[in-house]
Amino acid sequence: MGYNSIYPANAIEAHRAFIARRRALRPAEEYQTPTADEWDQFLGHFEKRKLSIGICGRSFGTPCIHEHACVRCSLLRPDPSQRDRLVEIRDNLVARITEAGQEGWLGEIEGLQVSLAGAENKLAQLDAEVSRRHEVVQLGMPTLGMTPR
Repeated sequence: MGYNSIYPANAIEAHRAFIARRRALRPAEEYQTPTADEWDQFLGHFEKRKLSIGICGRSFGTPCIHEHACVRCSLLRPDPSQRDRLVEIRDNLVARITEAGQEGWLGEIEGLQVSLAGAENKLAQLDAEVSRRHEVVQLGMPTLGMTPR
């Protein structure tokens, strides 16, 4: 791709040829048209990815490895419009950690701290995205003409 980046048509054709070669090596049964049930299952997966604080980025057909503790999951893409909800979740986790400490629920504190770190990470992701959108990049002024050697 690096060599062909100057000629994107060549890169695209090379990729299409690669895909055709790969498909020729695979059994034809793998390339059947999906049934209505299979298609509904596929679309349903993406409906289930919508969450109160964002969208889950896990692959189709894979289970949630975090048992739906989404604030801990690196695959959660937080929605900027849900920042206030995420702050509320974080504040609630802080209060729960304090309560668990007062009650001596040491086993619960550890799990809550993992969730708190996840919530703070998601807030940091949102803040970084906002700052990137408002960041001005100076491209400099192009020089015209030839420079002597």
